[in-house]
Amino acid sequence: MEKRQIGTSELHASVLGLGCMSLGTDLNIGKNIIEAALDAGINYFDTADLYDFGENEKIVGQALKPVRDKVIIATKAGNRWNENKDGWSWDPSKKHIKEAVKHSLQRLQTDYIDLYQLHGGTIEDNIEETIEAFEELVTEGYIRYYGISSIRPNVIREYAEKSKIVSVMMQYSMLDRRPEEQAFPLLEQKKISVVTRGPLAKGILNGNLAKAQKNGYLSYSYEDLQQLIPSLEEKLGDRSPGEIPMQFNLAQPAVASVIAGASSVEQVQQNAAAVRKPALSLEELKVIQQLTSSTGYSEHR
Repeated sequence: MEKRQIGTSELHASVLGLGCMSLGTDLNIGKNIIEAALDAGINYFDTADLYDFGENEKIVGQALKPVRDKVIIATKAGNRWNENKDGWSWDPSKKHIKEAVKHSLQRLQTDYIDLYQLHGGTIEDNIEETIEAFEELVTEGYIRYYGISSIRPNVIREYAEKSKIVSVMMQYSMLDRRPEEQAFPLLEQKKISVVTRGPLAKGILNGNLAKAQKNGYLSYSYEDLQQLIPSLEEKLGDRSPGEIPMQFNLAQPAVASVIAGASSVEQVQQNAAAVRKPALSLEELKVIQQLTSSTGYSEHR
Protein backbone atom coordinates (compact mmCIF):
# COMPACT_ATOMS: atom_id res chain seq x y z
CA MET A 1 0.00 0.00 0.00
CA GLU A 2 1.20 3.50 -0.82
CA LYS A 3 2.73 5.49 2.03
CA ARG A 4 2.93 9.24 2.49
CA GLN A 5 5.12 11.32 4.78
CA ILE A 6 3.36 12.96 7.71
CA GLY A 7 4.43 16.58 7.65
CA THR A 8 8.20 16.92 7.93
CA SER A 9 8.44 13.93 10.29
CA GLU A 10 10.14 10.60 9.71
CA LEU A 11 6.73 8.91 9.82
CA HIS A 12 5.50 7.45 6.54
CA ALA A 13 1.90 6.35 6.92
CA SER A 14 -0.14 4.04 4.75
CA VAL A 15 -2.70 6.08 2.82
CA LEU A 16 -5.37 4.14 4.68
CA GLY A 17 -5.20 4.09 8.45
CA LEU A 18 -7.32 2.01 10.80
CA GLY A 19 -9.57 4.02 13.08
CA CYS A 20 -9.68 1.77 16.12
CA MET A 21 -12.65 3.29 17.95
CA SER A 22 -15.07 0.78 16.43
CA LEU A 23 -13.06 -2.33 17.32
CA GLY A 24 -15.25 -3.11 20.33
CA THR A 25 -14.03 -4.58 23.60
CA ASP A 26 -13.53 -8.23 22.60
CA LEU A 27 -9.77 -8.80 22.34
CA ASN A 28 -10.02 -11.64 19.81
CA ILE A 29 -12.31 -9.70 17.47
CA GLY A 30 -10.12 -6.62 17.78
CA LYS A 31 -6.95 -8.58 17.09
CA ASN A 32 -8.49 -10.20 14.01
CA ILE A 33 -9.41 -6.79 12.58
CA ILE A 34 -5.97 -5.36 13.31
CA GLU A 35 -4.24 -8.40 11.80
CA ALA A 36 -6.40 -8.03 8.68
CA ALA A 37 -5.28 -4.41 8.49
CA LEU A 38 -1.63 -5.43 8.76
CA ASP A 39 -2.14 -8.06 6.04
CA ALA A 40 -3.64 -5.34 3.82
CA GLY A 41 -0.54 -3.16 4.20
CA ILE A 42 -1.90 -0.73 6.79
CA ASN A 43 0.76 0.55 9.19
CA TYR A 44 -1.12 3.45 10.81
CA PHE A 45 -3.41 2.78 13.79
CA ASP A 46 -5.37 5.56 15.47
CA THR A 47 -6.86 5.29 18.94
CA ALA A 48 -7.50 7.54 21.99
CA ASP A 49 -7.46 7.23 25.76
CA LEU A 50 -11.17 8.13 25.75
CA TYR A 51 -12.30 5.10 23.74
CA ASP A 52 -13.94 2.43 25.90
CA PHE A 53 -12.32 3.92 29.03
CA GLY A 54 -8.85 2.95 27.78
CA GLU A 55 -9.75 -0.61 26.79
CA ASN A 56 -9.26 0.32 23.14
CA GLU A 57 -5.64 1.25 23.74
CA LYS A 58 -5.11 -2.06 25.54
CA ILE A 59 -6.42 -4.04 22.55
CA VAL A 60 -4.36 -2.00 20.10
CA GLY A 61 -1.22 -2.41 22.19
CA GLN A 62 -1.69 -6.15 22.63
CA ALA A 63 -2.35 -6.75 18.93
CA LEU A 64 0.53 -4.60 17.69
CA LYS A 65 3.15 -5.68 20.24
CA PRO A 66 4.76 -8.27 17.90
CA VAL A 67 5.17 -5.67 15.12
CA ARG A 68 5.71 -2.55 17.21
CA ASP A 69 8.75 -1.31 15.29
CA LYS A 70 6.93 -1.60 11.95
CA VAL A 71 3.81 0.43 12.75
CA ILE A 72 2.71 3.94 13.62
CA ILE A 73 0.61 4.18 16.76
CA ALA A 74 -1.33 7.41 17.12
CA THR A 75 -3.36 8.15 20.22
CA LYS A 76 -4.98 11.20 21.78
CA ALA A 77 -5.40 13.01 25.09
CA GLY A 78 -7.21 16.01 26.50
CA ASN A 79 -10.49 14.53 27.69
CA ARG A 80 -10.91 12.94 31.10
CA TRP A 81 -13.72 10.73 32.31
CA ASN A 82 -15.54 11.71 35.50
CA GLU A 83 -15.64 9.33 38.46
CA ASN A 84 -18.93 7.73 37.38
CA LYS A 85 -17.68 7.34 33.81
CA ASP A 86 -20.93 8.70 32.44
CA GLY A 87 -19.34 11.85 31.00
CA TRP A 88 -16.04 13.59 30.46
CA SER A 89 -14.52 17.04 30.75
CA TRP A 90 -12.00 18.91 28.65
CA ASP A 91 -8.55 19.29 30.20
CA PRO A 92 -5.67 20.37 27.95
CA SER A 93 -3.49 21.33 30.90
CA LYS A 94 0.17 20.40 31.02
CA LYS A 95 -0.37 18.43 34.22
CA HIS A 96 -3.12 16.29 32.71
CA ILE A 97 -1.37 15.63 29.39
CA LYS A 98 1.84 14.56 31.09
CA GLU A 99 -0.08 12.20 33.35
CA ALA A 100 -2.30 10.88 30.55
CA VAL A 101 0.62 9.92 28.32
CA LYS A 102 2.03 7.58 30.97
CA HIS A 103 -1.29 5.78 31.32
CA SER A 104 -1.54 5.45 27.53
CA LEU A 105 1.99 4.06 27.29
CA GLN A 106 1.15 1.47 29.92
CA ARG A 107 -2.07 0.39 28.18
CA LEU A 108 -0.38 0.32 24.77
CA GLN A 109 2.52 -1.73 26.19
CA THR A 110 5.08 0.48 24.49
CA ASP A 111 7.91 2.82 25.47
CA TYR A 112 6.93 5.57 23.03
CA ILE A 113 4.00 6.91 21.02
CA ASP A 114 4.68 7.79 17.40
CA LEU A 115 2.04 10.51 17.11
CA TYR A 116 0.39 12.01 20.18
CA GLN A 117 -2.60 14.21 19.42
CA LEU A 118 -4.57 16.78 21.35
CA HIS A 119 -8.12 15.43 21.24
CA GLY A 120 -9.93 18.69 20.48
CA GLY A 121 -9.15 22.24 21.53
CA THR A 122 -10.74 25.65 21.96
CA ILE A 123 -9.40 29.13 21.39
CA GLU A 124 -9.87 29.81 25.13
CA ASP A 125 -7.32 27.13 26.09
CA ASN A 126 -3.88 28.05 27.36
CA ILE A 127 -2.37 26.94 24.07
CA GLU A 128 1.19 27.87 25.00
CA GLU A 129 1.00 25.60 28.07
CA THR A 130 -0.37 22.72 26.01
CA ILE A 131 2.40 23.12 23.42
CA GLU A 132 4.97 23.17 26.22
CA ALA A 133 3.62 19.84 27.49
CA PHE A 134 3.96 18.18 24.08
CA GLU A 135 7.43 19.64 23.51
CA GLU A 136 8.61 18.29 26.87
CA LEU A 137 7.21 14.85 26.03
CA VAL A 138 9.21 14.85 22.80
CA THR A 139 12.38 15.87 24.65
CA GLU A 140 11.77 13.20 27.30
CA GLY A 141 11.32 10.51 24.63
CA TYR A 142 7.74 9.55 25.49
CA ILE A 143 6.45 10.66 22.10
CA ARG A 144 8.11 11.08 18.71
CA TYR A 145 5.81 13.73 17.22
CA TYR A 146 2.60 15.50 18.07
CA GLY A 147 -0.47 16.86 16.32
CA ILE A 148 -4.03 17.94 16.99
CA SER A 149 -7.45 16.57 16.18
CA SER A 150 -9.67 19.55 15.45
CA ILE A 151 -12.17 20.99 13.00
CA ARG A 152 -11.95 24.56 14.38
CA PRO A 153 -10.10 26.84 11.92
CA ASN A 154 -9.05 29.32 14.62
CA VAL A 155 -7.56 26.54 16.80
CA ILE A 156 -5.80 24.96 13.82
CA ARG A 157 -4.35 28.35 12.91
CA GLU A 158 -2.96 28.91 16.41
CA TYR A 159 -1.19 25.53 16.51
CA ALA A 160 0.05 25.86 12.92
CA GLU A 161 1.62 29.21 13.77
CA LYS A 162 2.94 28.52 17.28
CA SER A 163 3.84 24.83 17.52
CA LYS A 164 5.74 22.03 15.78
CA ILE A 165 2.66 19.91 15.02
CA VAL A 166 3.18 17.54 12.09
CA SER A 167 -0.49 16.72 11.52
CA VAL A 168 -4.08 17.79 11.97
CA MET A 169 -6.83 15.20 12.04
CA MET A 170 -10.13 16.54 10.77
CA GLN A 171 -13.43 15.50 9.29
CA TYR A 172 -13.42 15.68 5.50
CA SER A 173 -15.56 14.11 2.81
CA MET A 174 -17.39 14.92 -0.40
CA LEU A 175 -20.26 16.11 1.80
CA ASP A 176 -18.07 18.22 4.08
CA ARG A 177 -15.59 20.19 2.02
CA ARG A 178 -15.12 23.03 4.50
CA PRO A 179 -11.43 22.20 5.11
CA GLU A 180 -10.58 22.97 1.48
CA GLU A 181 -11.02 26.65 2.19
CA GLN A 182 -10.64 26.84 5.97
CA ALA A 183 -7.55 24.71 6.61
CA PHE A 184 -5.81 23.03 3.67
CA PRO A 185 -4.04 26.11 2.19
CA LEU A 186 -2.47 27.11 5.52
CA LEU A 187 -1.44 23.55 6.38
CA GLU A 188 0.13 22.99 2.96
CA GLN A 189 2.06 26.22 3.36
CA LYS A 190 3.31 25.12 6.79
CA LYS A 191 4.08 21.55 5.56
CA ILE A 192 1.66 20.10 8.11
CA SER A 193 -0.21 17.00 6.96
CA VAL A 194 -3.92 16.39 7.16
CA VAL A 195 -5.20 13.06 8.45
CA THR A 196 -8.85 12.77 7.50
CA ARG A 197 -11.67 11.00 9.27
CA GLY A 198 -15.27 10.36 8.25
CA PRO A 199 -14.55 9.84 4.52
CA LEU A 200 -17.83 7.95 4.09
CA ALA A 201 -19.88 10.56 5.97
CA LYS A 202 -21.41 8.07 8.41
CA GLY A 203 -21.84 5.54 5.60
CA ILE A 204 -24.03 7.85 3.52
CA LEU A 205 -21.51 7.91 0.68
CA ASN A 206 -21.50 4.13 0.71
CA GLY A 207 -25.24 4.09 0.03
CA ASN A 208 -26.53 3.97 3.61
CA LEU A 209 -29.00 6.85 3.46
CA ALA A 210 -31.05 5.60 6.41
CA LYS A 211 -28.81 7.52 8.83
CA ALA A 212 -29.72 10.77 7.09
CA GLN A 213 -33.45 10.19 6.90
CA LYS A 214 -34.31 12.17 10.03
CA ASN A 215 -31.86 15.09 10.03
CA GLY A 216 -30.00 14.91 6.74
CA TYR A 217 -26.26 15.52 6.88
CA LEU A 218 -24.86 18.97 7.67
CA SER A 219 -26.57 21.30 5.19
CA TYR A 220 -27.81 18.46 2.99
CA SER A 221 -31.42 17.43 3.46
CA TYR A 222 -32.45 13.81 3.05
CA GLU A 223 -34.07 14.79 -0.25
CA ASP A 224 -30.81 16.40 -1.43
CA LEU A 225 -28.94 13.20 -0.69
CA GLN A 226 -31.53 11.04 -2.42
CA GLN A 227 -30.71 12.93 -5.60
CA LEU A 228 -27.00 13.46 -5.07
CA ILE A 229 -25.80 9.93 -4.28
CA PRO A 230 -27.40 8.23 -7.33
CA SER A 231 -26.16 11.10 -9.51
CA LEU A 232 -22.57 10.59 -8.33
CA GLU A 233 -22.82 6.85 -8.93
CA GLU A 234 -24.27 7.40 -12.40
CA LYS A 235 -21.63 9.90 -13.53
CA LEU A 236 -18.77 7.90 -11.98
CA GLY A 237 -20.18 4.55 -13.06
CA ASP A 238 -16.87 2.71 -13.30
CA ARG A 239 -16.20 3.31 -9.61
CA SER A 240 -17.64 1.44 -6.66
CA PRO A 241 -19.52 3.59 -4.08
CA GLY A 242 -16.86 3.10 -1.39
CA GLU A 243 -13.99 3.80 -3.77
CA ILE A 244 -15.10 7.30 -4.81
CA PRO A 245 -15.01 8.97 -1.34
CA MET A 246 -11.69 7.39 -0.40
CA GLN A 247 -10.03 8.49 -3.62
CA PHE A 248 -11.59 11.96 -3.28
CA ASN A 249 -9.82 12.43 0.06
CA LEU A 250 -6.53 11.14 -1.29
CA ALA A 251 -6.69 13.52 -4.25
CA GLN A 252 -5.98 16.39 -1.86
CA PRO A 253 -2.21 17.12 -1.74
CA ALA A 254 -2.47 18.05 1.95
CA VAL A 255 -3.83 14.62 2.93
CA ALA A 256 -1.34 12.02 4.17
CA SER A 257 -3.76 9.32 5.28
CA VAL A 258 -7.46 8.58 5.45
CA ILE A 259 -8.63 7.06 8.72
CA ALA A 260 -11.52 4.65 8.37
CA GLY A 261 -13.05 2.59 11.15
CA ALA A 262 -13.94 -1.07 10.79
CA SER A 263 -15.94 -3.45 12.94
CA SER A 264 -15.19 -6.51 10.78
CA VAL A 265 -12.39 -8.02 8.73
CA GLU A 266 -14.51 -7.60 5.60
CA GLN A 267 -14.75 -3.83 6.11
CA VAL A 268 -10.97 -3.56 6.40
CA GLN A 269 -10.54 -5.49 3.17
CA GLN A 270 -13.13 -3.38 1.33
CA ASN A 271 -11.51 -0.13 2.46
CA ALA A 272 -8.05 -1.38 1.51
CA ALA A 273 -9.30 -2.38 -1.94
CA ALA A 274 -10.81 1.10 -2.39
CA VAL A 275 -7.55 2.97 -1.76
CA ARG A 276 -5.63 0.69 -4.12
CA LYS A 277 -7.75 1.73 -7.09
CA PRO A 278 -6.44 4.29 -9.60
CA ALA A 279 -6.56 7.92 -8.51
CA LEU A 280 -9.49 10.04 -9.61
CA SER A 281 -8.94 11.83 -12.90
CA LEU A 282 -9.28 15.59 -13.21
CA GLU A 283 -12.58 15.04 -15.00
CA GLU A 284 -13.89 12.84 -12.18
CA LEU A 285 -12.85 15.41 -9.58
CA LYS A 286 -14.58 18.12 -11.58
CA VAL A 287 -17.82 16.11 -11.63
CA ILE A 288 -17.68 15.63 -7.84
CA GLN A 289 -16.92 19.30 -7.19
CA GLN A 290 -19.76 20.45 -9.42
CA LEU A 291 -22.31 18.09 -7.89
CA THR A 292 -21.39 18.72 -4.26
CA SER A 293 -20.69 22.45 -4.26
CA SER A 294 -24.14 23.54 -5.40
CA THR A 295 -26.06 21.62 -2.73
CA GLY A 296 -23.83 21.78 0.28
CA TYR A 297 -20.41 23.39 0.35
CA SER A 298 -21.50 26.98 -0.28
CA GLU A 299 -23.75 26.81 2.77
CA HIS A 300 -20.88 25.67 5.01
CA ARG A 301 -18.57 28.64 4.43
